[in-house]
Formats: sequence, C-alpha cells, structure tokens
Amino acid sequence: MADLRNSFVGIKSPNPFWLASAPPTDKAYNVERAFKAGWGGVVWKTLGEEGPPIVNVNGPRYGAVWGADRRLLGLNNIELITDRPLQVNLQEMKQVKMNWPDRALVASIMVPCEENAWKSILPLVEETGADGIELNFGCPHGMSERGMGSAVGQVPEYIEMVVRWCKQYTRMPVITKLTPNITDIRKPARAAKAGGTDAVSLINTINSIVSVDLDSFAPNPTVGGKGSHGGYCGPAVKPIALNMVAEIARDQETYGLPISGIGGITTWRDAAEFLALGAGNVQVCTAAMTYGFKIVQEMITGLSDWMDEKGHRSLDDIIARAVPNTTDWQYLNLNYIAKAHIDQDACIKCGRCHIACEDTSHQAITAFVDGVRHFEVLEEECVGCNLCVNVCPVENCITMDALPAGATDRRTGKPVDPDYANWTTHPNNPMARQAAE
Repeated sequence: MADLRNSFVGIKSPNPFWLASAPPTDKAYNVERAFKAGWGGVVWKTLGEEGPPIVNVNGPRYGAVWGADRRLLGLNNIELITDRPLQVNLQEMKQVKMNWPDRALVASIMVPCEENAWKSILPLVEETGADGIELNFGCPHGMSERGMGSAVGQVPEYIEMVVRWCKQYTRMPVITKLTPNITDIRKPARAAKAGGTDAVSLINTINSIVSVDLDSFAPNPTVGGKGSHGGYCGPAVKPIALNMVAEIARDQETYGLPISGIGGITTWRDAAEFLALGAGNVQVCTAAMTYGFKIVQEMITGLSDWMDEKGHRSLDDIIARAVPNTTDWQYLNLNYIAKAHIDQDACIKCGRCHIACEDTSHQAITAFVDGVRHFEVLEEECVGCNLCVNVCPVENCITMDALPAGATDRRTGKPVDPDYANWTTHPNNPMARQAAE
C-alpha cells in the first residue's frame, strides 16, 4: 500500500489533505467532524487581534459560476475573517489539538501591519499547541481595504518585514499565504523566503465579480441593493494556481522552498497534479463546501490506488516530478510534430471538430467524403493545434499522434528531423545556438 503520511515543514499528518482556512474551519464542531471524516489537517479560519469585533454581512455572502449541468465551477465570497471572539477560537483550538494529536492544526493569522500586533498574538496562538501559523496575506476583500490581507501580499517589502517579525517572536513554523492578485508571483515568494519563512501556501482567492443581477443592476451576491468585489475560488481557479505553484517551484531564487498547494482541488487527480508541480501538500476548501467533508475519503482512496498502480511508494516519489518538464516557451521542441487522428468507430458524427477547424483553425477536417457525412483529418493541412481534441464530446475519439523521426510531414513535404528528440542541443534551437556562441 502507498504511504500517504505527510511531513510538511516538520508538521506531521496522516495524509497530505488539509482543509484550507475558510468557513469549514471556523469552529471546533466543524474541525472535529472533518478529522472524523479523515482530513489530515486543517488551517483554522483566520484569527484577528483582540479589539472591535469583526462584523460580517447577514445577507448573501457567496456568488457562483455554474457549468451547463449546474455543477459548481467557482464561488465568489465576501465573507471576512472569523467573527468569533479570539479567546473562544484559541480555547477550541487547544482542545481540538489535545483530542487529535496526530492531525495537523495550523492557525491562520491576520492583524494590522504593526510589529506589536504580531508580537502580541503569536504567544497566544503558540499556547494552544498549534503546529504552525499561516500568515494571511491573500484576502482580496474587506480586510484589504483596512490595510491587511492582499494589501500586504501585494507589497514584497511588507511581506518580508512581517515574516521577520513572526520568525523573531515564535518558535512555530511560519507558512506565508500568498495572494494571486499580483503580476509576478515569484516576487512575493522571494520576499517571504528572504524574511525567513518556512514555507509558502498559494493561491488565496482571486479578486472578482462573478455576475450582475440584471433586475437590480447590482453585483452578486447582492446585499441590500449593493454588491462588492469578492474572492473567487473553486475548480475554475485550478489552472491559475497550478501555474503559480510551478513558477515558485522552478524559480532559482525560491527553489526548494516548501509549498502548500491551494486552488480548485476537487479530486485525487487534482491533488496529484499539485504535488507533481512541487507542492508538499494540498489545502482544500470549495470541494468540501460543495460535497461535504467525506469527499476526502475519495481523495485518499484515489491517490493511494493510483500510487499503487504506478509503483509510487511514498509522496516523495511524486512531489516535484513534473517541475523539470515545466519550462518557458522558448525551450519547447520546435522539431516535434504531431497530427490529429479520428477514431472512426468512436466518432458520433456530431461535426464539432469540423466546424471548429473550418471556421477558426486550419480547414484540416473533412465534412463529407463522396457525399457521405464523414470526418477525417487532412494530414497535409493539420498543424497539430489540438483544438479538435478539446471540442470533441467523446473522450479519446480524437488523439494527437506524433510523427516518427524520418517520416514525411505532408503539410510541408519535409521529413521529420531525425534528431528532434535532442532539442536541447539541436542547432535549430535558438537557445542552443546562443549557448554555443
């Protein structure tokens, strides 16, 4: 059996699946239920400083984007950090950690960007027995207007400064949660590393308005006739999250920095992809809010079965395996050639491939042959763009087949370069030429 035990910056958990800091981790009741369901750890919903209470809206807090089958693709939320008293949260965290010593419990924290504010709250959190802290530099709404959340996460100098304070005033591992609402994710990651962070986690939610009510002409969710920007999460943000995780994992200045991957993880496969791109564990929110805590059981079983099938004995066999194969466009092999192929037995004759190719690509798929409705790839016109594969409703009906070395490309009339596999040193590679010069 594959070993799913996880150690992330010294924080141990029975599996790599943690619940992210969000409504599902706002109180002991939720967290206890999550642990009973099988979650390996939780990041407690973000704590604020003692003082004036946090007041959330009492109307709608979520907006949504659905697919054609009403499947939830993304959530937009305008909820703030925990509105429960700090001492209540701390007491519950301490009790939960005592009840579940084998599970990871991390405290998410957000206080004003002042040294004394961080210095004051850290000993209180440490006393709970929490395994670590996560600095919330990501929330794009509500708290950012007060100079916290993404307002800090968008300024690398502030990130480095706060991380240094936290490393000075606590013995707990420090995980820095980054905002995706920035042009280059590597810069805040570098700043966090310069400040001494033990790890980074990403992504937090994306600043967004998901829809507009065309009767009231206000953004959704609408509260008393008005709407606001919020944080977007769920399956739709996964591609953005994967890219940002990979950018940090392969950046020379942050290479080796532990990463907790967050963003649209719904299945074991999603989790495996994050791990392959350099994440040491994963955090989940929207999937639990959509399907309940027991979804983790499918994630655990699926990941374990896949690892067994592939011969991966531990998570170390997976983590960062895809990083060396993730590169910049200029390093892609321009001598590699693939052509689309349609499985006629699987084809349902819907014509979507032909329409997409005829109207928007390279006119490389027939619609009729001898007056009979028939879809076939014209190899001499196909550039291997893959659009037909993506619009076909039948899985694996259309495949991309690489031409073997020496074969003739009917589109250009030239043989496929027999040395295309050695693109790193090939003379047609501009980077190889530059290196040679």
